[in-house]
Amino acid sequence: MSDLVKVVKEERLSIVTINHPPVNALNSQVMELLEQSFDELVADESIGAVIITGAGEKAFVAGADINEFTSLSSTNGEQLSRRGQLIFQKIEDFPAPVIAAVNGFALGGGLELTLCCDIRVMAENARVGLPEVTLGIFPGYGGTQRLPRTVAPGKAKELIYTGDMIDAAEAYRIGLADRLVPPGEALPEARKIAKKILERGPIAIRLAKQAVNRGLSQPVSEGFKTEALLFGLLCDTEDQKEGAAAFLEKRPPVFKGK
Repeated sequence: MSDLVKVVKEERLSIVTINHPPVNALNSQVMELLEQSFDELVADESIGAVIITGAGEKAFVAGADINEFTSLSSTNGEQLSRRGQLIFQKIEDFPAPVIAAVNGFALGGGLELTLCCDIRVMAENARVGLPEVTLGIFPGYGGTQRLPRTVAPGKAKELIYTGDMIDAAEAYRIGLADRLVPPGEALPEARKIAKKILERGPIAIRLAKQAVNRGLSQPVSEGFKTEALLFGLLCDTEDQKEGAAAFLEKRPPVFKGK
């Protein structure tokens, strides 16, 4: 695989790094490699968590490659949007939790990439935004749908309509960042979160993610049904029996993912 997207596996943790200097722009090749990376990771059932980050401290991903926008039409523009949506949906639907370690600018498609992750860790020097309207377009990789489901709809509209950047402290205040850490600490903090997740029941984590993600697109009454169904499936697993036994025996559980 090209060095534009690097994948490093550390036992059950996988770290995906966008490595496209100077600002890790998401051109068509990077997007293709990102999709290929997750297609390969989803086939590896041992993976219990994934971290996405950008190479260097300047940028997580500072948007798409604007050079590719000069020939857009209604036909290929829609195709471009649908392609990006498809790739980011694969990341959102990845069976294990995906954590974004935001180590600098996350703009346009870069912020949209963080929005399809489960948890966002931001360094204090990060700056984020959706500046597409300054180019006469709007976010097309899911940003108009995911941002209003992440922060208050009015705040999402403000960010989309103005194209303004905000700093990491403001992102944390409005719930766009889940953890705020000193510069250079986004990846180490993401590792700490991933390590804790990897100590929990892997089937429970996987089905909990399904329950949350499905529920967000369902009426709450249907979400409750989804939760109960998946909870019931857990009750037939060896891990559930091990978790209960370990608690009663006052010892750490040994989950086997069965």
